[in-house]
Amino acid sequence: VGMPLEKIALFMNSSQVTGKHQFAQSIKLTFQKGVLSPYKVVGPASLVAWFMQYSVMGLAFQFFDHALSKALGVAPVYYGDELMEPPPPPSSNTNHNHDATHQIKSITKTILAPILAGSLESTVANRAEVQRYYGPTKLTAIESHLKWNPAARFCGPAFLSNAMRNVIMCNTSFILTPITYKLYYPQERKSQGSLFWFGMGMNFVGNAVAITQQALWGRALDYAVYADGGAVVGATSGAATANTVTTATTQVARNISYSQVIKSSLQKDGIAAFFTVPKWASRILMNAPVQGSLPWFYNNVLPLGEDSVLGVARTLYGDDGKKNNCAIS
Repeated sequence: VGMPLEKIALFMNSSQVTGKHQFAQSIKLTFQKGVLSPYKVVGPASLVAWFMQYSVMGLAFQFFDHALSKALGVAPVYYGDELMEPPPPPSSNTNHNHDATHQIKSITKTILAPILAGSLESTVANRAEVQRYYGPTKLTAIESHLKWNPAARFCGPAFLSNAMRNVIMCNTSFILTPITYKLYYPQERKSQGSLFWFGMGMNFVGNAVAITQQALWGRALDYAVYADGGAVVGATSGAATANTVTTATTQVARNISYSQVIKSSLQKDGIAAFFTVPKWASRILMNAPVQGSLPWFYNNVLPLGEDSVLGVARTLYGDDGKKNNCAIS
């Protein structure tokens, strides 16, 4: 079920659908090459990316949050059982922990942690997402024509907009959700169940912003391949190959110019190029079941294994952080 929903959402947030009945257009594009076509673009890179995205990205944010907190001398974001505790009482402005320098450090950490975690997620996942959008053969042809360096190939096209989307959702899941739940949710109603539904609702809000970057990502990928004469990067008539130049060629690869993508999109479709209710709904259908439950998983399930992991770490390294000499018989 997930792959067709993702493909529908990808087409919904691209320049390939416009005007009325965009959902119908997206469904038609999703299945235009057969019922199984959404699954044919899934390769090993996607399997690895999915595993990394939905199993260790919470750990990645926790790593950056705690590392920056320790370096700057500020408290990490509320986590685990802390969310179920009453909010702290208001502090006096004369308290050292709330002076201007401390606040600046805390804000800096709060900004940097999701940027680092979201960028890491895009580094892991963007190329696989692009591969599922274009298809493996077409992506390989594009990369071959543009002659990118290994780092650029690893990150994939439209990396910036993909990273911006993930930074927004990282802020939603790991910053806004725990802080607002801890400080403002009625204490008598706090429970694992209420955290689950609160996180799901916050996911709806976060996606209302993230959808603009998802649409920019899709339109940027469409901009990278345009109709003209030149090097073939997609299916064409005749026996043309990926590196053939012929008059029958219909698509050319080019580097993405975000300013041109935004300008041309606004000229053609206005604000609807980047946000409409159907675009948002398609993203919710694909994203909310997994990412919407992430705050609940991160704060209720992930802590269950922490004692075991920390116990192994203490056995190997000791409390002073120095590696112990362990003999294996």
